[in-house]
Amino acid sequence: MMTLITINRVYYLIGFVVMLLVVMTLRDRANPKRFTTALFWFLFGGIFLFGDLMVQELGKSLAYRIIGGGVIVIALLAGFGLVGKGHYKMSTEEERVASSNRLKNWLFLPALMIPVVTVLGTLFLKGVSIGGVFLLDQKQLTLAALCVACVAAILTGWWLTKGTPLHAVRQSRRLVDTIGWAVILPQMLAMLGGVFVVANTGDSVQKVVSLFVNPDSRFMLVVIYCVGMALFTMIMGNAFAAFPVLSAGIALPFLINVHHGNPAPLLAIGMYAGYCGTLMTPMAANFNIVPAALLELKDKYQVIKIQIPTALTLLVVNVFLMYFLVFR
Repeated sequence: MMTLITINRVYYLIGFVVMLLVVMTLRDRANPKRFTTALFWFLFGGIFLFGDLMVQELGKSLAYRIIGGGVIVIALLAGFGLVGKGHYKMSTEEERVASSNRLKNWLFLPALMIPVVTVLGTLFLKGVSIGGVFLLDQKQLTLAALCVACVAAILTGWWLTKGTPLHAVRQSRRLVDTIGWAVILPQMLAMLGGVFVVANTGDSVQKVVSLFVNPDSRFMLVVIYCVGMALFTMIMGNAFAAFPVLSAGIALPFLINVHHGNPAPLLAIGMYAGYCGTLMTPMAANFNIVPAALLELKDKYQVIKIQIPTALTLLVVNVFLMYFLVFR
């Protein structure tokens, strides 16, 4: 059956919006790094917009090499500080105060619509079709629903603020430039996690643990799994990237197969331990660095410093929860 909103069309939309940001950046003479900044976002948006076409025309092998080269260039541009901020047309302080007084709490409606519409779409649009056409991509239902939710939020924001589509794109560029390269870090780290899985890193972890830890020592295995999840997450910046590696290397062969732990709560607590690492690392840029940038904090690591005591306390709690609750 055909699908109205496929994941590929979502990617095309993302690529199109990013290309608009590229054009605006090139036209912004107030940005001293406008050419390298534009190149950074062009390479990023081009993957979404031209990835499928490159695979079809050039073949997977060559297309993947070109995309991989583009990712390396993106990393170099970010690493050498060549992604900068420009000039943005902003409303005055008086205009913002007047708009805030007029809209009051309705300002939060577009933001609240994103999770609500995403959840509703995921729950109620599975298998729904009209005239033999699925409304949303059934294989990537949540992502398709998220795209619909974001579009609905933008339309609602236009209606509330009496703004224009161009104004929305301009503000998107301001936010993206404020956050900088960190905005794409979660995607890059997820890709790195996929590389670790394909490389069978979990098997290597299992062999290392077998060398230094007695497989009969349940408590030590629990500590290594939970602390390892936190540390690996701090390196990767993403618990979802650390989870398959540590679970395949420690949880499955030792805690589940040898000690007969209940898989559902064991793996859930393992993921929670990974989240403790998320609270303590700048690699989790979307959680820790982005808020500091948006709030214009003087210390960009202030969010992390405040979260560390809570993270360490929760990590200890997770260790004892796993040890006492999940084994039969």
